[in-house]
Amino acid sequence: MRIIVHTGKGGVGKTSISAATALRCAEMGLKTIVISTDTAHSLGDSLEKEIGPEPVEIYPNLWAQEVDARYSMDKYWGLFQKYMVALFSKQGVEDVVAEEVTILPGLEEGAHLLWINKYVKENEFDVLVVDAAPTAETLRLLSLPDVTRWWFERILTLTRGVSKVIRPISRLMRRGDAVPEEDAFGQVQTLFDTLDNVRKLLTDPEMSSIRLVINPEKMVIKETQRTYTYLNLYGYATDAILCNRIIPDEVSDPYFAMWKANQKDNLSYIHEAFGELPLYKAPLFGREVGGLETLRKLAQELYGDQNPAQKLFDGKTHQIDSTGDGNFILTVPLPFASKEDLDLYRSRDELTLRVGPYRRNIVLPYALWDLEIGDARFEQQDLRIRFIKDERTHKQRA
Repeated sequence: MRIIVHTGKGGVGKTSISAATALRCAEMGLKTIVISTDTAHSLGDSLEKEIGPEPVEIYPNLWAQEVDARYSMDKYWGLFQKYMVALFSKQGVEDVVAEEVTILPGLEEGAHLLWINKYVKENEFDVLVVDAAPTAETLRLLSLPDVTRWWFERILTLTRGVSKVIRPISRLMRRGDAVPEEDAFGQVQTLFDTLDNVRKLLTDPEMSSIRLVINPEKMVIKETQRTYTYLNLYGYATDAILCNRIIPDEVSDPYFAMWKANQKDNLSYIHEAFGELPLYKAPLFGREVGGLETLRKLAQELYGDQNPAQKLFDGKTHQIDSTGDGNFILTVPLPFASKEDLDLYRSRDELTLRVGPYRRNIVLPYALWDLEIGDARFEQQDLRIRFIKDERTHKQRA
C-alpha cells in the first residue's frame, strides 16, 4: 500500500490536487481512497459528489471520505475522557468545561491519523491519498505521537495514582460509576500505540510520501520551506514539490505581465529552496477546478503519463539530527563539491549555501536559532554542519 500526503499553505489547491491524484491512480487500475483531514472539508465539492465521515465509492476503483474528528475521538478517547472529567469536575456546567480541557493537545488532528492505521491494517486499498490540513496543523499532527507520549508519561500516570483515592470517595458520594476502572487506561494506551504505529508508517519512505503543494508566490514558498525543514527534522520523507496555478505562457494580456515575471523569478527560487526535489507544475485554469473532467486535466498537467503512486524521489535534500547533548548536525548532500567552492552565510533562522554558481537556501527550525555553527566539514559526499550552544549566551540567560 502507498500513502501520499498532500500539505501546504491554505488556499494553494491541496484538495484539487489530492482529488486529481486519487482519480489518476484509480484510472490506472489501483484501488484508491482519498480522505480529507482538513476541518474545512471541500473534498466533496472538488469531486462534485456527496461524501461523509464513512468512505463512499464515487467512481470505479475510487472511494472518498471526509473524516469526522468527533466520531473518531469518541471511539478512541471517549472512555478515558469520562475518567478525566470525573477527576476534574463536580457537576453541571463544570462538567462541560472539564470535557473541553481533558482533550489531549492536538487530539482532534490526531483523530485523522487513526484512519490511516485502519486502512493499512485492513489492506483493502492500493493507494491512500490524504488531503491534509494547512501546514501548521499538519506539523502539529505529525509531531503528535511525541507530544502525547510526554503528556501521558508525565501527567496521566499521576492521575492514575490519584484515582485510587478518588474512586472510593466517589462511591461514598454515590458517584461510583463516574470513575471508570482500569480499562480506561487500556484505551488510552491503545490510542498511543496506534499513533506510534502511524508514525512508523509515515516515516517509511517505501510506503509513504509527503508532497508539498505551493503556488509560485514568495510568501507561500517561505512557509513551505519551513514545513520541509520540520518534516526532515521529524524524519518524514518528502518526495515532490507540486507547484499549482502557474500562469500559462500563452496568456499575453499585459495585465498579467508583472505576475508572470514574478512567477518566473519565484520558480527559480523554488529550485534554490528545495534542491534536487522534483518539481511538478500545473497551470492556472481558466475556470474553477471541480468535477471529474477538470480533475483529469489537472492530473495530466501534473504527471503526464507517470503513475503518481510511485515514489518520485529517493533520498533527502537535507537532514537534521540531534547529537543528544543539545547540539545538532545538519547534513546536506553536495556530491562533487569541494571546500574551495563553498560559501556559507547564516542568519538566525536561515542558512544560505553557495557552491560555485549554485545557491541553496535552507530555513532552520526553531531549535537551531540560538545555536552557533561549531564547524562545517565534508564527509564523503555530504556537507555536515555542527550547531552548538553558545556558552556566553547560555551564561547570560542563567
